[in-house]
Amino acid sequence: MTEAPAVAGVPAEAPAAREDRLFAALANATRREVLRLLRERGPQPVQALADHFAMRRPSLSEHLKVLREAGLVSEERAGRQRIYRLEAAPLADVQDWLHPYERFWHDRLKGLGDLLDRMPDDAET
Repeated sequence: MTEAPAVAGVPAEAPAAREDRLFAALANATRREVLRLLRERGPQPVQALADHFAMRRPSLSEHLKVLREAGLVSEERAGRQRIYRLEAAPLADVQDWLHPYERFWHDRLKGLGDLLDRMPDDAET
């Protein structure tokens, strides 16, 4: 994952801590659903998001806080409403982290395919 710049007077956060916060945010099905809604429907006020869940609004607010702290959503105030927007950049960090595993499985499956191609067909009876 990329190194976060230090803010004046505040030390930069360790990459491992950012990774942990990001993966913890993505580990919850409700938070993943919030991200899906924001991806598919664009920025939305809290109430529009809350309408999709069978939970009290303060509970959803806690999920939104976790997503904000992970950098996955941003919040903008518009009058009395808070509008949430997907911030997809941290997901590129997840993809970067997963890439070696994708390569691993691609290589394994290619090796299996090569092995199967070398085996005689059972159709010859």
